[in-house]
Amino acid sequence: MSKSKVQLQQRVITAAERLLESQGHISFLELLMGLNWLSPNAEAAWRHGRIEHLADDIHGGDLALPFQHFAEWAASKGLEQRQAVYTRAGRAGAHQLRIFPAGQDELEAIFRTQFVSPAKREALQKKETKDAQPVVFSIVRDSTCSECGAELWKGDLLFMDGQQPLCLACAGMGELEYLPRGDVAMTRRATRYSSRTAVVVRFSRSRGRYERQGILVEPEAIARAEQECAADAGERAQARARAAVARAQEDREFADHMTSAILALLPGCPPDEAHKIAEHTATRGTGRVGRSAAGRALQQDTLMLAVRASIRHRHTNYDELLAKGVERQDARDRVRDRVAEIVRQWGG
Repeated sequence: MSKSKVQLQQRVITAAERLLESQGHISFLELLMGLNWLSPNAEAAWRHGRIEHLADDIHGGDLALPFQHFAEWAASKGLEQRQAVYTRAGRAGAHQLRIFPAGQDELEAIFRTQFVSPAKREALQKKETKDAQPVVFSIVRDSTCSECGAELWKGDLLFMDGQQPLCLACAGMGELEYLPRGDVAMTRRATRYSSRTAVVVRFSRSRGRYERQGILVEPEAIARAEQECAADAGERAQARARAAVARAQEDREFADHMTSAILALLPGCPPDEAHKIAEHTATRGTGRVGRSAAGRALQQDTLMLAVRASIRHRHTNYDELLAKGVERQDARDRVRDRVAEIVRQWGG
């Protein structure tokens, strides 16, 4: 096997292992996102009904070889094969999504191929049989309802039924009330007491993704949730305080374990530097590599990513280059040799 094919195989296996560990199952479609050959934004728009098919958004050239590596890896893991079901909620009920246009059923089957551990199969099947939850958009530009012609302004709520933008009244959700995110107990209880719910999302231009803003639920459910939350507010405050202390202790212990792992990997790294790297990359809620599944498992490749990132910011002029307007990739290329030199000095 050529060097490029070996590298491709390793990329496929690494991405597949990471996804399987985090969710217990993996489809070829999910693997493509893990390989950055399919944009999560395109996948989200597809699931939300804003685009009909994903075929035009899939990159990576000929995908026959990656799929072969994927299938071989799954067989070696003893995973069961099945066809994934993708749906979205429409006015008339659940609507099955297609990755490719009609007539390309063979490709459709390949991309729906999903591998799951036997222990997770039943839970996954139950999840798929649940009704898809409607997704409503807090719009970032003005629009118009395709049925009643009502004008919808920036910040208004809109439901996409296929390619048709609908106001909430025409979508059959006019009686629902918006509950913003922020209070987990309120959201959980209102969702439990409402026979109808919808998720409200908004596209963030700065982050380039759809972000959850809140939910739509029945007004009676909100009133009941408010009463319950008021009744046990003190008890929940005490529980949050205890949980915060426990999380802080857990984070300190995790940072200490990561510090030890970095020093074992790079014995020449100054201990205080290793601890700063660990604290930074392992900070809860940041989305940094230290909080990923691979980071929590202290995998060497992930630790080295964190180390190189820290060196780039702390020991090179990388940030100055960015401030001068140099493109991020170009700036990384300029400091790559210096980063590699420090890694070698530390024993890597």
